[in-house]
Amino acid sequence: MDAVTTRGQGGVSLLGVIFWGVIVGLGLILSLRIVPVYTEYAAVKRALAELAQRAEPQTSPSQLRSEFDKFAMIDDFTSVSGRDLVITREEGRTTIEVRYQRLVPLFANVSLAFDFEAHATIAAP
Repeated sequence: MDAVTTRGQGGVSLLGVIFWGVIVGLGLILSLRIVPVYTEYAAVKRALAELAQRAEPQTSPSQLRSEFDKFAMIDDFTSVSGRDLVITREEGRTTIEVRYQRLVPLFANVSLAFDFEAHATIAAP
C-alpha cells in the first residue's frame, strides 16, 4: 500500500481576503486624500520660486501679492492667496514666506491636519 501524504491546502481564506481588502482599501482612500494636498503644496512652492525669479528686489509688496494671486489662479490652488504672504526686506534682499494649514476630512469626524511652510528670496542683482 502506498502511503499517501496529506498536506494542508495552500491559499488564502475568505477572512484573509476580506482583511487584506480592507487594508488595501484604506490605503487607497488615504492616498487619494493626501496626494492632492502635496501637489497643491508643490504648486505653491513653484509659484513662490517663479515669483522670486521674475521680481526685482524693489518690487512693492502689493505688486508681489497680486502676482502671486495670478500664479494661484493659473495653478488653481485655493489654500493660499497673496494676502497670506509675509514679505520682509533686509540688506537688499526681499524674503517671501507663507505658512498655512490644510485640514483633510477622512470620514465622520476624523481629519488629517497638514502644516506647510514655503519661502523664497529675491536677491539684489
